[in-house]
Amino acid sequence: MSTATEKDRRSLAEQAYHIICDWLVTLQIRPGSPINDEQVANELGLGRTPVREALKRLESDRLVVAYPRRGTFATEVHITDLGHISEVRQQLEPLAAASAARRMTRSDRADLEALLAELDSDASNDVRELIGLDMRVHRAIYAAAHNPYLEDTLIQYDNLATRIWCLFVDRLPGLAGHVGEHGALLRAVVDGDANMAADLAAGHVAGFESAIRKII
Repeated sequence: MSTATEKDRRSLAEQAYHIICDWLVTLQIRPGSPINDEQVANELGLGRTPVREALKRLESDRLVVAYPRRGTFATEVHITDLGHISEVRQQLEPLAAASAARRMTRSDRADLEALLAELDSDASNDVRELIGLDMRVHRAIYAAAHNPYLEDTLIQYDNLATRIWCLFVDRLPGLAGHVGEHGALLRAVVDGDANMAADLAAGHVAGFESAIRKII
C-alpha cells in the first residue's frame, strides 16, 4: 500500500471515528443498540474498512463492545459508571485546568477568550447546541494544557460523562446554567489563576455527579 493511500485510509477512518463517536455520545445511537458496519458505511458514504477501524477505536474508548458471532453494540450505561468516571475526572479535570492556566499559548488564549465571549452571548435553549458548546469548552482547556496523554484521557472520560448527561438531560433542570458555569472557569484559566481554575473544575465535576444522582 502506498504512503498516500495509507494516509487516505487513516483520514477516512478518523472521519468515521468522529462522526460515529458523536452519534454514540449524543445518543443518536442508543445504549445497547446494534451497530451494523455495512449500514453505517453506506450512511457515511465510506467503505467498510475505515468504519471497522473506527469501531475498533471506539471499543477501546468503551463506547462500543464487540461480541464474537453476535456483532457490535453501543455499550450500556450503568449507574456505577457515574461514580467511576467522576472519580477519574475529579483528579484529572483540575490538573488540566491548572496546567492550561500555566501553559496556554497566545493562540490558546485567543481560543479560550472566543469561547468565553460565546458563553456570555449565548442565549440558546437548544439542548444539542448547549451540549456541543460544553464539549468545545472542555476540549479547548484540555488542548491548552499541552499534555497529549492527559488530553486523550480526558476526552475519553468527558465523552462517557456527556453520554450519561444526554441520557438524563430531559429530567435535568437548568442545562444552560450548567454550561454557563464554564464562564468562571474559562476566566480563571485566561487570567492564569491555576489554583482557582483547579477549584472550579473540581466543583464542576462534583456538581455534575450530584445533579445526576438527585434524579436517579
